[in-house]
Amino acid sequence: MSTYMAHKDTITRKWYILDAAGKPLGKTAVTAATLLRGKHKPEYTPNVDCGDFVIVINAEQAVLTGNKGEQKFYRHHSGWTGGLKETKYRILMQEKPEFAVEIAVKGMLAKNSLGANQLRRLRVYRGSEHKNAAQKPEVYVG
Repeated sequence: MSTYMAHKDTITRKWYILDAAGKPLGKTAVTAATLLRGKHKPEYTPNVDCGDFVIVINAEQAVLTGNKGEQKFYRHHSGWTGGLKETKYRILMQEKPEFAVEIAVKGMLAKNSLGANQLRRLRVYRGSEHKNAAQKPEVYVG
């Protein structure tokens, strides 16, 4: 019995829309990461980029459960002494909800060039309008 190995040339990519309105941020990010990696396809191969394009709409309406809005922080460092910056997730979700969704999905992808290529296929929009109507995306229900 032979094992099927997907090739980059034989992959067909579809466009999916995920609506984040009223859903937890983490659950939306898990679904987006699964679609970006291609784990929903029967021809999934871990070392081949066989995922689809994902459009996340209504990022500003994503929900943080529990006390994450006050207790969870987004931290980044400038590289200089004392350059640690902290932002509460409540403020991050108000000011840059697209960025919050992107870093949630990025944390669920591989930390190599494969994950970087998969992240390029993610489009996140604050409201329900998006610029990718020409690609004829399907609403993902899963």
